[in-house]
Amino acid sequence: MKSLHRLKKNSINGKPGGRRVSFGEYNRAVSWSKYLVSQGAAIKGEGEEEWSADMSQLFIGSKFASGRHSRIYRGVYKQRDVAIKIVSQPEEDEDLAAFLEKQFTSEVTLLLLLRHPNIITFIGACKKPPVFCIITEYLAGGSLRKYLHQQGPHSIPLDRVLKLALDIARGMQYLHSQGILHRDLKSENLLLGQDMSVKVADFGISCLESQCGSAKGFTGTYRWMAPEMIKEKHHTKKVDVYSFGIVLWELLTGLTPFHNMTPEQAAYAVSHKNERPPLPSECPWALSDLINRCWSSNPDKRPHFYEIVSILENYSESLEQDPDFFSTYKPRPPNAILGCLPRFNSWH
Repeated sequence: MKSLHRLKKNSINGKPGGRRVSFGEYNRAVSWSKYLVSQGAAIKGEGEEEWSADMSQLFIGSKFASGRHSRIYRGVYKQRDVAIKIVSQPEEDEDLAAFLEKQFTSEVTLLLLLRHPNIITFIGACKKPPVFCIITEYLAGGSLRKYLHQQGPHSIPLDRVLKLALDIARGMQYLHSQGILHRDLKSENLLLGQDMSVKVADFGISCLESQCGSAKGFTGTYRWMAPEMIKEKHHTKKVDVYSFGIVLWELLTGLTPFHNMTPEQAAYAVSHKNERPPLPSECPWALSDLINRCWSSNPDKRPHFYEIVSILENYSESLEQDPDFFSTYKPRPPNAILGCLPRFNSWH
């Protein structure tokens, strides 16, 4: 418990004179200690030496986000600002407890594989049922969703839209090159650094493509979910491309997709009526063309992320050379490498 007493005396950023940890935060940290702290030693199970964190070096601060079965805290690990995802297994539901343990193991296994500037950096984890924790780097900019809401609708300049979209697409291209599907790509799971770089985060329901199977019983987020997943059909990497199309729409509009519908209504509209969020009339043709391709109802017609990266890089270079690029852009003929004729959805 020595480290927890140190927590009470230290600031959240580990520096003297910073914000002091509140009494409530200290008590919360103490409440986790019976699971997470083992007399200053690292907690390791069989085969866990590769990623097991030294919990005596972890200081838990304030909660800044929460999920269905998890809480995310800011903290300090070995003098470094970190985010700490804590998952607790319910004692009354053995099936859910087993599922959460499997999900934790899968997430840690995947995070260990990933090293890319646009993917959240994994630092360590602790597995001591009924509590698990995953430690990653802390990004001060918060989520892309929060940033868009702060900026307001239709307020992000096109050069910044391209920069943010490119970061996301590069992270996703890398992820797919490793054979991994994210399956919950949305603005809430995209985090911003102080330099406005974007990192893909939250791999709780990600999977290796060879092991994904069907979407039966899947727990993704309807507003961003591809129609084949809503229908619980077999799915491929192209589900992430669909979600990227929705995120690109968010970047352009600053709005929540299907904001006037419940998640269930949005799922029905997407999967049974082929509806998509309406593109604004002032949306550049180049970007509306790409968005329509990404969220096509036919997964085979959606581009791969390597193609999306190439398209966005070309757009970014063209805009830099010609500020009027988007107003003069014309779609390429169907046989061109990087273009296609526009595809219109049923809401037009």
